[in-house]
Amino acid sequence: MKRPEGFDRVPAPAPERPSTRSARSGSRKPERAQQAAERPERPAERPSTRAARSGSRKPERGERGAKPRKAKDTTVRDAKREAAAARHEARLAVKQRRRYERQEVKRFTRRQRARRITIGVTLGTVGAVVVLVLVAIFSPILSLRTVTVEGTARVDANAVREVVEEQLGTPLALIDYGRIDAALRDFPVIRSYTTETIPPGTIAVHVVEREPVVSIASPAGDFLYVDAAGITVQRSPERLAGVPLVTESGTTLPNPAFDAAVEVLLSMPDGLRGQIDTITAKTRDDVWLTLAGVTQAVKWGSADDSATKVRLLELLQANFGATPGTFDVSATSNGVFRPA
Repeated sequence: MKRPEGFDRVPAPAPERPSTRSARSGSRKPERAQQAAERPERPAERPSTRAARSGSRKPERGERGAKPRKAKDTTVRDAKREAAAARHEARLAVKQRRRYERQEVKRFTRRQRARRITIGVTLGTVGAVVVLVLVAIFSPILSLRTVTVEGTARVDANAVREVVEEQLGTPLALIDYGRIDAALRDFPVIRSYTTETIPPGTIAVHVVEREPVVSIASPAGDFLYVDAAGITVQRSPERLAGVPLVTESGTTLPNPAFDAAVEVLLSMPDGLRGQIDTITAKTRDDVWLTLAGVTQAVKWGSADDSATKVRLLELLQANFGATPGTFDVSATSNGVFRPA
């Protein structure tokens, strides 16, 4: 069998390796160049250089386009995130700005808002009061249905009640009290009166009657009982106990003598006044009294200093008792008792 050409070629002796490190490093490059020159050339269609192999090699799994797509997606995603974050910050800035503007508006309009609240509360209160007044005026629930009369002894209570009952069914707020006053003036015995409204439909009339202070003999033979103003309270054919009889004071009442007699009587306590039987007042400065049950008289004089004269008369009565005579208290500095 024939051997191929070059099979028995004796290899060339290997070059000696340098013993030192510097020699090894210095001869490395020529050695590589020599080896490259001794290599047989390969066909052109098979490039043997690393550059040719690297240029024509198949892309690895990680280099087949997925990584660029991921990079693109990541970039878009980051851009979207940044845009969303920017929009969020913009919204927060807008909210903060609006909050700040509202606070500034509130701060500058605080007085105006307080004024509006005050006006609103006032108008609401006034409106509520108006509604209540309208209900009280026009509501049939608060209309007059009952009338009560108190304090009558000489006055007919039914007559007074009839005067007020003429306005039955009228709302209490619309009662005509002037009409009631004009009607009650026809009752001379009524000195004064008051009305009390008791919701929902009652009016109470409190009457104060005139009290007789003295009695006067009338030309008809009976007795007229008059009060301090000279108004006849009662007429009776007989004298009433405890009411003094005024004489010689004139026929027209009131007059100065009558006024003096009444002033003297009103200055006395009830116990002493009940002892007076008659009182004579020809003039204002000449008032005489007679005591009931005893034959004693009192020269009073004028109506001045009546309180002092009362105390002086009480002292004289304590000293002389029921001895017939005359007490003279016309001079308050010197009271005198003159036996009969």
